[in-house]
Amino acid sequence: MRFKSSDFSLQMANMTIGEVARRAGLQASAIRYYEKIGLLPKTQRTGGQRRYEPGVLNYLEVIDVAKRAGFRIEEVKNLFQGFGKGTPAFRRWQSLAQRKITEMDDLIARAKKMKLLLQKADRCKCLDLEDCGKAFLAGPNQEGRSKI
Repeated sequence: MRFKSSDFSLQMANMTIGEVARRAGLQASAIRYYEKIGLLPKTQRTGGQRRYEPGVLNYLEVIDVAKRAGFRIEEVKNLFQGFGKGTPAFRRWQSLAQRKITEMDDLIARAKKMKLLLQKADRCKCLDLEDCGKAFLAGPNQEGRSKI
């Protein structure tokens, strides 16, 4: 039996929001939210229920990868909506990834400085916090380390 193109697309749009959520490992509310903010295209409704085509899982995977890479929701929206229609996906990723890599480099440098401070604090021999403050103000001693 052959389907009319409209019948075929209705058949393909057969996943409920619960099924999509289960397959994507998300809560249904997250899917509704993504749809509301424009990360997912509006979907067909049958009997008042959203019905999704299988391709929605691909979009949800892109969202998941972007979030795991550290992109904030606004940045993910930019990935989907912040470029001209003809902009290929790789150009979108490159643009956003380059900015995120710079941000991550800054974060790593800050984390390294924090670790050094924590290591100094871990070696502290001061009896009270006032002495710690004096040691911090005095700066490094002959060995290049602060007194704490």
